Amino acid sequence: MITTVNLAVLLLSLSFCRGLKHNYIDDYEVVEVEEEDQDRDLVFQPSKHGSLWPLPQKVQISDVSFKLMGSSFKIVDARQSSAGPSCSLLQDAYRRYYEYMFGSAKRQQPYKSKRTGPTELTELQVWITSPDSECDGYPSVTSNESYELSVDQPFAVLKAPTVWGALHGLETFSQLVYEDEYGTKSINSTQINDFPRFAHRGILLDTSRHFLPVKVILANLETMAMNKINVFHWHIVDDPSFPYLSRTFPQLSRQGAYHPYTHVYTPADVKMVIEWARLRGIRVIPEFDTPGHTQSWGKGQADLLTPCYSGAKPSGTFGPVNPILNTTYDFMKLFFGEISTVFPDAYVHLGGDEVDFTCWKSNPDIQKFMEQQGFGDDYSKLESFYIQKLLEIVTATKKGYMIWQEVFDNGVKLKPDTVVHVWIGGGSNDEMGRVTAAGYTTILSAPWYLDYISYAQDWQKYYKVEPLNFNGTEAQKKLVIGGEACLWGEYVDATNLTPRLWPRASAVAERLWSAKDVTDINDAFNRLSMHRCRMVDRGIPAEPLFSSFCPREYKGI
Repeated sequence: MITTVNLAVLLLSLSFCRGLKHNYIDDYEVVEVEEEDQDRDLVFQPSKHGSLWPLPQKVQISDVSFKLMGSSFKIVDARQSSAGPSCSLLQDAYRRYYEYMFGSAKRQQPYKSKRTGPTELTELQVWITSPDSECDGYPSVTSNESYELSVDQPFAVLKAPTVWGALHGLETFSQLVYEDEYGTKSINSTQINDFPRFAHRGILLDTSRHFLPVKVILANLETMAMNKINVFHWHIVDDPSFPYLSRTFPQLSRQGAYHPYTHVYTPADVKMVIEWARLRGIRVIPEFDTPGHTQSWGKGQADLLTPCYSGAKPSGTFGPVNPILNTTYDFMKLFFGEISTVFPDAYVHLGGDEVDFTCWKSNPDIQKFMEQQGFGDDYSKLESFYIQKLLEIVTATKKGYMIWQEVFDNGVKLKPDTVVHVWIGGGSNDEMGRVTAAGYTTILSAPWYLDYISYAQDWQKYYKVEPLNFNGTEAQKKLVIGGEACLWGEYVDATNLTPRLWPRASAVAERLWSAKDVTDINDAFNRLSMHRCRMVDRGIPAEPLFSSFCPREYKGI
């Protein structure tokens, strides 16, 4: 099927400086990639799959087309559906996708005769097949996200076991709609059977290094849904600032945020983000990273951090969380007790990465404790001592936990359902093998650090990653539940976050959703070019892949 989408042919040249190379940070890719290699022979030609992104598992598109008219088309609940008009999640989605397809103008009244032509499609029926539609619940790692879509006369049918699959099916239906040069909208007769390859498809946003206004977070959750991303990993606090407003410890943000009123996430803000995400089938997993990355915590909580020493005297600076005080664990028990009630997801990310032992080594009280415990000079044992106690505290809140790979590397005793997050490049293949060999569920981020930017089409290197490209048994590979694209915030705030993230994160989205053999880079370029223009048309300032134009350009703010 060749759609009549009015997109210009994208003429790609090889005018880049020859020989310029980038050394990438991971072993999932060829280490050196020449820039001209990223652009060679990529000429826009309409894909037989139109602008579908991510590509469904099974799709058949015929040449038979139907007209769609905003005045007569409607999305409705099928009579057999277990979700009806009371399911606000679906009703909101119906309105949202109608506006995506036909604009925000109110639906016009049909002509009095109400007659439609034989080639017009007037209805999409949504049929939730399971007795429990999960309409009022939250998505989880075990949610059924599958759906079937049939576009034919007399009406189109979207079948899904739960609302989570239905949301994905609505996005796919909207992507099948195309427009001719006169503005007439059409859709081709199509059969799709679809489900994600991986259950965990996430994006990490960092709101500590730069505060991100709630409006920006919501816009990116909207865009995540357009790409079938289903996890928002909220790296909410870190060394630079503590924007989370805790009801139990309000002094943490009062002292630790960049500003106590303008640069904080109130309980209402957090609730809004979680609900906005839920309505789009997205989990919100907060990360509160300790014992390192906690400088902002110490500003509002006395004695939480370790005093550093210069010789025999305190230097006036502080290091990681102080692991030898009972008050530390009293605080963590109350704090994570609050977190377990604020964030409904079954998991919380506990960090545990990049702990600098220098301050611990300088502190005489820490040294004495190390001797008493028989740790010798091995400060990773002290880190493990702290982490072990923290894991027990979080377990008592009935939450599961995710941790960065260093916690596993240091031999901390973990629960069987722990999710280990692999992020360190240059050896992550081996790390994936070790973690899965130990029987732990794993997610991958090492090759998908989007804060590393470069000239040319770096989306290709993200697209070419194969998450299961490590030595291991089939049982080990089943423990890999997906991955996350990470956008750390040292050089990112509301002014540049969205174009830096999209459509580069779209490449990760397709790798985690579509079948393993979906690897045609030219077909991906063709579909992604159109998908990027669709995001722009929906108000998302997604950056271009290369020299090109969109029928409806981004209008700015």
